[in-house]
Amino acid sequence: MTSRPIAVVVVTYNSAEVIADCLRSLPAALAGAGESRVIVVDNASADGTADVVAATDPEVKIVHRPGNDGFAAGVNTGFAHAEGCDVLVLNADIRLAPGAVAALRAAVRPGVGIVAPKLTEVDGHVQFSLRRTPTVLRTLGEAALGGVRAGRFDPLGETVTKPAAYERAGVVDWATGAAWLVSRECYDAVGPIEERYLLYSEETEFMLRAAAAGFATYYEPAAQAVHLGGESETSPRLWSLVVTNKVRLHRERHGRAVAAGMWVASVLNALPRAARGKATHKAALRALLSQRRWPAPLSGGQSTTDSAAVGAVNRKRAKDVPPYVCFSAQDWWYHNQAHSDFQLMRRVAQHRKVLLVNSIGLRMPTPGKSTQFLRRILRKAGSVAKLVRRPLPDVPGYHVMTPLPLPFYGSARMRALNAALVRAQVRAVCAVLRMPNPVVVATIPTAWDVVEPMRRRSLVFNRSDRHSAFPEADQGTIAALEEKLLRGSDHVLYVSRQLQEEESAATGDRAYFLDHGVDLQHFRRRQELPADLAKIPGPRIGFFGSLDDYLVDFDLLERLAREFPAASLVLIGDATLSMERFAKYSNVHWLDFRPYAEIPAYGTGFDVAIMPWLDNDWIKHANPIKMKEYLALGLAVVSTDFPEVHQYPELIRIAKGHDAFVAAVRQTIADGGLSTVEGRRAAVLPASWDSRARQLMDLAEGQR
Repeated sequence: MTSRPIAVVVVTYNSAEVIADCLRSLPAALAGAGESRVIVVDNASADGTADVVAATDPEVKIVHRPGNDGFAAGVNTGFAHAEGCDVLVLNADIRLAPGAVAALRAAVRPGVGIVAPKLTEVDGHVQFSLRRTPTVLRTLGEAALGGVRAGRFDPLGETVTKPAAYERAGVVDWATGAAWLVSRECYDAVGPIEERYLLYSEETEFMLRAAAAGFATYYEPAAQAVHLGGESETSPRLWSLVVTNKVRLHRERHGRAVAAGMWVASVLNALPRAARGKATHKAALRALLSQRRWPAPLSGGQSTTDSAAVGAVNRKRAKDVPPYVCFSAQDWWYHNQAHSDFQLMRRVAQHRKVLLVNSIGLRMPTPGKSTQFLRRILRKAGSVAKLVRRPLPDVPGYHVMTPLPLPFYGSARMRALNAALVRAQVRAVCAVLRMPNPVVVATIPTAWDVVEPMRRRSLVFNRSDRHSAFPEADQGTIAALEEKLLRGSDHVLYVSRQLQEEESAATGDRAYFLDHGVDLQHFRRRQELPADLAKIPGPRIGFFGSLDDYLVDFDLLERLAREFPAASLVLIGDATLSMERFAKYSNVHWLDFRPYAEIPAYGTGFDVAIMPWLDNDWIKHANPIKMKEYLALGLAVVSTDFPEVHQYPELIRIAKGHDAFVAAVRQTIADGGLSTVEGRRAAVLPASWDSRARQLMDLAEGQR
């Protein structure tokens, strides 16, 4: 084994959900491997990847690239920062086994420049990571027999699928690029990895070029790693890149005439599978039929070659980029702007033009049935009066409107009239803003009658709550509208795993779990507390958010006031019912509504943050954004029991019943809660709204 240092280079792009476990596996994996360093090259992630890296291992060197122009570009950057080192290149979703790096380094010898480990699934099954040199015959063999069967025969399959081949070490043509060690001699002799492929084929080209230069690729099963992977086989966009890059690779190695044969073989491979409706092969076939010299840039900038063609592709992309119209369940002008509709759409608006349609309601507030009915009518009238505005100067693509609704949803005739009225207003605004054929995102069920006849790119039902469980709604009518949206939408997004499971018969493969995010930059602990909070004595038991009578257990709040006379119960938020019941408690401090911008400063002053929910059907299917906001602030949290809170059993104390809740608060005041401030924040670092918005866009625009 060489005495040269080893640098582990991990290239990341929106990898916050997987990078921490990759880094945690490295100390044991590097044992016995000699001097080492870890370099993370981040291709302009927007999901807090760099924050996760820094929180997981402060010693890791993070190299921030200005854009995402591909895996190879990231690897080449990593080599540039690892001068004088052998380099182990890893995907962020790799988990190296203990001692793996030493085993890889031991396999480097004269004539061997690249070493690949044995890759397995999480369950221990071997991943078929070894490859033969791509040929036209092998592509035709896979078309006729399927990849697994063809791979058993050397001339007919590119992927090595014989299990015995994965138990013995030896030279191979090439191996997948999730994990591979490259000696410094090899890299210096062969030169940088070809960046124009962007993704897929770059490691193929490099390993074949290395072999031609006298540096073979060696497979070492004594070095093992778990590879989560698999996205290229399920993502239409990525699979189309795999297929077209194989043709490009053939062109670069053998010329246009031979590449034409590979193109025909690839079409024959994709055609029957596309005809059977397989989305990945449909995308591959479309890409083959419209193939250009090199893939268009992933983000920002232009390739240094064929710039005119890139410009044409980018102009076509601009035409194909859809606008978004979101029918929100909230109102931007008076609801908490932490709601998921607002958070997702303001981030989509950084890439697409967005029109957010404020809530058209579930019912008309009525005296005797609705709380504060007159106030609700007046504030909705004020919202309508704002017409169409752009409320965020730094996000000019984000527009907000409030249509004038007639929220009489119990009558089919009035529903139809209301839908026509709202639809006409939305269409008029879309025409003025030049937003044809939008992606429509509907969160509120009453939007169904409006959007059903609308021309649109796709319809996404953002199933953030079971609105038919809302106590003031016409529950039968709203349930029927929910059912129509469930069956009529192209995609249904869930934040409740339980609700997704319950409705799986209606949604099938159109259902997708999209967890809530958190604004990580906003929800940071502040140095100074607001003056009105600072003068309230501690310890402080705190809650921020809407104090809605159908969500919050006010009896439990009063019980806390009685049980903790020496503590302060601080309640921050708009209330939908009278708070006079707390006037007799000197330790209860209701601070009413506070702007979203000020909430982190108030939360910083809580000693215990509480989620005192009612036990009802609404909460059963809820996933409160507040939960992640509390954790992002590093707060100690006590919650009543509901399904989604069990995603954080090591961070949040979960109490069943008032007695248990009181006991959990008492214990948390005494010991500071489960985990630590840093541990609680670290748990939600992967959950940025930027990442969630990108997932939504990929789904709505046919990229998943």
